[in-house]
Amino acid sequence: MLNYRLKNYFKFSFVLLFCFSIFSYAQKNRPPAKKTIPLNAKAGDYIDVNVTPYPQTNFTPTQLVTDVLVGSSAGCGTPNISNVTITPNQAITDNNRFWGYFNKGTTSFPFNEGIVLTTGYAREAGNSAITSVLSGTTGTMSDPDLVAAIGTTQQLNDAVILEFDFVPSSTQMKFKYIFASEEYTGGFPCLNYDDAFALLLKPVGGTYQNLAVLPAGAGPVSATNIVPQNPLFSCGPINAQYFGALPPNQVNYYGRTVPLTAEATVIPGQTYHIKMVLADARDSSYDSAVFLEAGSFDIGISIVDSAGNLLPSTLNVCDNTPQVLNAQVVATPGMTFQWFKDNVAIPGATNISYTATSPGVYTVKVTVPGGNCPGEAKVTIVGGTTPVAQNATLKLCTTPGNLNFDLNLAKPSISTTAGAVFRFYVNQADAVAQNNNFIATPESFNGNDGQILYVVVSNGAFCSKMVTLTLNKEATPVAALTPSKLKICVGESVTLTASGGVTYQWGDSSVTGAVRTVSPTQNTTYTVYAIGAQGCKSLQPAIVSIEVVPAITSNLTGGFICLGDRITLDAGAGPNYSYQWNNGETSQTVAAELPGLYSVTINNGVCSKVFTTQVTLAIIPQIIKVDYNESGTLSVTASNPSNGQLEYSNDNGVTWQSSNVFTNVPNNTLVSIRVKVKNTSCVGFLEYFTFVMKNVITPNGDNVNDVIDFRGISNLKDFQAVISDRYGKAVFKAEKTRPFWDGYFQGKKLPTSSYWYQVTFEDPATKKLTVKTGWILLKNFE
Repeated sequence: MLNYRLKNYFKFSFVLLFCFSIFSYAQKNRPPAKKTIPLNAKAGDYIDVNVTPYPQTNFTPTQLVTDVLVGSSAGCGTPNISNVTITPNQAITDNNRFWGYFNKGTTSFPFNEGIVLTTGYAREAGNSAITSVLSGTTGTMSDPDLVAAIGTTQQLNDAVILEFDFVPSSTQMKFKYIFASEEYTGGFPCLNYDDAFALLLKPVGGTYQNLAVLPAGAGPVSATNIVPQNPLFSCGPINAQYFGALPPNQVNYYGRTVPLTAEATVIPGQTYHIKMVLADARDSSYDSAVFLEAGSFDIGISIVDSAGNLLPSTLNVCDNTPQVLNAQVVATPGMTFQWFKDNVAIPGATNISYTATSPGVYTVKVTVPGGNCPGEAKVTIVGGTTPVAQNATLKLCTTPGNLNFDLNLAKPSISTTAGAVFRFYVNQADAVAQNNNFIATPESFNGNDGQILYVVVSNGAFCSKMVTLTLNKEATPVAALTPSKLKICVGESVTLTASGGVTYQWGDSSVTGAVRTVSPTQNTTYTVYAIGAQGCKSLQPAIVSIEVVPAITSNLTGGFICLGDRITLDAGAGPNYSYQWNNGETSQTVAAELPGLYSVTINNGVCSKVFTTQVTLAIIPQIIKVDYNESGTLSVTASNPSNGQLEYSNDNGVTWQSSNVFTNVPNNTLVSIRVKVKNTSCVGFLEYFTFVMKNVITPNGDNVNDVIDFRGISNLKDFQAVISDRYGKAVFKAEKTRPFWDGYFQGKKLPTSSYWYQVTFEDPATKKLTVKTGWILLKNFE
């Protein structure tokens, strides 16, 4: 996994003192010489180290320090560099030397050029990919100053050392460097495989101070103390903000830091010795390197920005953006500052810092007590105004006669600043460089959908803003609309499927999907436009008309039948109706003789519909209870196992009614009760006698109340009738040969009196024993 980190810079701050005179040096970064990429190099991926045709490749160590690390300078004096030595002292012609010159070439390495020190072969630090660990041994083992500086107890090998003397012109010394190591692999940073590295500074005759440490006491610059958050390293993150990158990182090391800045306070005019030393720890197999940025060894006065970055001699500033100008020195007692604009002293501008808000030539002169050569630095600010600009999108809906973008149409949406100059670039690098590789004919550009162009909007000079123009391109859609049916019945639905677009614009709905289900109740025309992924709309809508025909209806009903019965099932009539029954019949009506589910499919030539009904086998209902009172009301209760509608009759089936209650039924009459499932022959019957016991008997021969007649019930099961006097003596017992009482007992008239009766029989409906008791008034006439 590749782990990328933002570049962070840190400083080691020390107090600077100025001496008798202050010198001003102008830093100069050398542009890389034109070179030919070696056959074994992968262009653009790895830096160049010790290769032709860079002249610096053949520089001596002294030249590398004075002309590359320090660079040319001017002012009151020249930095005094002397006693440059390098260990091991290999010849410039040695292809396997451990030190040399590097140039970033076409890579994105943070430093353009500089000096590289390695514990192996310097040439293997770049040029092309190395498939195994770097190689080479120096023959030099450890270094006592390095051991003392970092306090290591590990075995040190392959030490490489660059050291020299210098006399600063100001109170400050600094340079930039990057540490890289092969130890960033295999979990080594978590196993204390810590190649030793120190940047040692001391006044001649004094003691060394190590500048290769992290701020706030965070420890040394090493592979074990700067560990990124990555599954490869279980001990991470440790000071991860200072880690730069794992491969690809433009060098042949498994990991490198961000650019770091070593900074120290020095005394102008005093001689200092600097020693840069690097060594392998524990082994000689895995190498490390330090890259020193060209021109970053600064020992004079300069003007820097608020972040401490050196400002160029000419600074183009747009929109009068305030520019913080700092004299790069540490103020000491008695030191004075004076800022000038266009060689005129700025009133009150006597601090170490000044904020410029308008174009001009700004100069700072710094003087310390006793100094006869003020340190001086200047910067020219050239002003301009940046047009207002923003990112934009340009859409093209192509047709056969319109296939190319007119980029000029996007200008109003990019910028409305009057007089703005537009240049459209295909490549971002060209736009950043603002070279001449812009699109020459923007009015007809054959771009691709999703392509991003880079637009530089300028004021015609150096004030410009780069924005992006995203091209959206698609063919104008052609809409199509397909219905599942062209004719439907009322109540039915039809599926409309649009095609040709990504979304759709329907004429009668706000939905944007391709598929709709509609249920028109009358003839209806539907329209839809196709919309493409980029919003392009079809030139014409797709159209379809749906015809609605009357719905198919039927009052098909079934019913109940008894065995041997037959009922007629009628599907009903309608326009253009045709029928298909599940029993094979094709007529409007069929005769149903068997119970079951009957269905008919009715078709009107456009649509069809299935209707179903049930023919149920009826079971003969049984009369299970009859209630009768002497007022003539008779109620029938019957079983209904078929759960169908019942009909009732009390005249032996001559007339039928849906009610189970009959009125005006005479007392002591034999009634022929019938009950059936309606429209069937399933009939249950019962002969029922409406027995009502008389309570007065006058046996005088007038045929009115002469006897109490039990013949209507005497044939019922368990029939008994007993009449007793008030003393309980039975005076009558009904017999089959004499089922009536005429007021006689043993051939003699009984006296007028009240008598008690008890009549018992099995109810023919309920099959339960019925007992009726009461009294009878007997009136016998002499």
